[in-house]
Amino acid sequence: MKKIRILFKIAFLFISLFGQKILCQSELKITSDHHYLSYKNGDPFIWLGDTAWELFHRLKLEEIETYLENRKQKGFNVVQAVILPEMDGLRVPNRYGDVPLIDMDPTKPNEKYFQFVDTVVKLAAKKGIFMGLLPTWGDKVTQLWGEGPVVFNPENAYKYGKWIGERYKSYKNIIWILGGDRPPMKDSADWRPVWRNMAKGIEKATNHSALISYHIWGGEMSTSQYIHSEKWLDINMMQSGHGSGKDVPVWEWIKRDYCMKPTKPTLDSEPNYEDHPVNPWPSWNPENGYFRDYDVRKQTYRSVFAGACGVTYGNHSIWQFRNERDPNINFAERYWTEALDRPGAFQVGYLKKLIESRPSSSRIPDQSIILEGQGEKEEYICAFRNRSNDYAMIYIPVGKTITIKTSFIKTKKLKISWFNPQTCETIQSIETINTGKMCVTTPTTGFGKDWVLIVEKDLVNTAK
Repeated sequence: MKKIRILFKIAFLFISLFGQKILCQSELKITSDHHYLSYKNGDPFIWLGDTAWELFHRLKLEEIETYLENRKQKGFNVVQAVILPEMDGLRVPNRYGDVPLIDMDPTKPNEKYFQFVDTVVKLAAKKGIFMGLLPTWGDKVTQLWGEGPVVFNPENAYKYGKWIGERYKSYKNIIWILGGDRPPMKDSADWRPVWRNMAKGIEKATNHSALISYHIWGGEMSTSQYIHSEKWLDINMMQSGHGSGKDVPVWEWIKRDYCMKPTKPTLDSEPNYEDHPVNPWPSWNPENGYFRDYDVRKQTYRSVFAGACGVTYGNHSIWQFRNERDPNINFAERYWTEALDRPGAFQVGYLKKLIESRPSSSRIPDQSIILEGQGEKEEYICAFRNRSNDYAMIYIPVGKTITIKTSFIKTKKLKISWFNPQTCETIQSIETINTGKMCVTTPTTGFGKDWVLIVEKDLVNTAK
């Protein structure tokens, strides 16, 4: 009996270590069609990120352990955090009393601070989480707003990039993200030489094996509109939330990037943050209301269904890690520990599960599937199919009756089911004759009642 218990423990340990798609599979690569990401072994990788900008700045290691474990359990596989952080991060030390640079000089990194970063990156790797590492927030390159100070120029940006790339070149769970909420150029000002040199430094240190993106400022102008042709840019990013209110046409912006040449993956790195004040410009006013889980679902689903390689979730209390010690930034409603289990954080994980439930690396956005009921703004429907035409998914943000095309699925019988984005439940799975098109009504109707329609080959009957 004792031997059996020992064998069981060994088996459980093996499953714990290897039963998930963790980082021992090796680092990521861009798929052959250049639209999506996968592990090096070919397994699809659906980017589900979380914004944890102040992670290194405001938390101790045991708090980070709590945060990372919570995100792991919800299915997050990317955590975006800043090494030289926003909130006066060059002057105000982290929880251990350390600042990242000596004399605010990028060529003089503080070893003790970076040892802490090392520990966090390793901890994330053990949990199967990639770190979307920002070498610096953008106010250290251009102080359009924020605390700054500006400390980078093209020369020291290269040195810093090479140094930090060298330090982390052996880590398999790093995605580099330059930028930090800033445009690479504006009017006559051009900061591209700084970012370009920082990227060159990282590439030099990693033998051009690094995966690099850029966190842009908000609105429709993604990286594709500024630096798409830069050879170092592997993934386009946009930031659709928060200043333009609800239901901005992120699906149009994703489609634009999806169709650009050369082809690159694209994603929305900041859609509507859960619990973030709505439309804060020109002044922050909580009386305008807050984005809630429904606002998050609508934008994340429509982004991914329009062709994004994934999406990044955000919560207004978590990105800043609001606590009893530090100032509350722009009317966060609760402490970060209370925000960990907000509904939207669970629901974006359901999106990832849904996409992973079918062959996902050959997704093709296809609005021609929707024949009637397309809708606009909050009602805008997004659809995709896979390349072999085995299935299609249609996201319907406001429950209603629509007509869809099914002729592209070459089978006599179809399987029809409804996926609930709020609960992760699939209901009303039925078989029906494929007549080339069909009229369907969502299980519940009206605002706040969003559904995903799944149409696929009835494999049981097809086999017969």
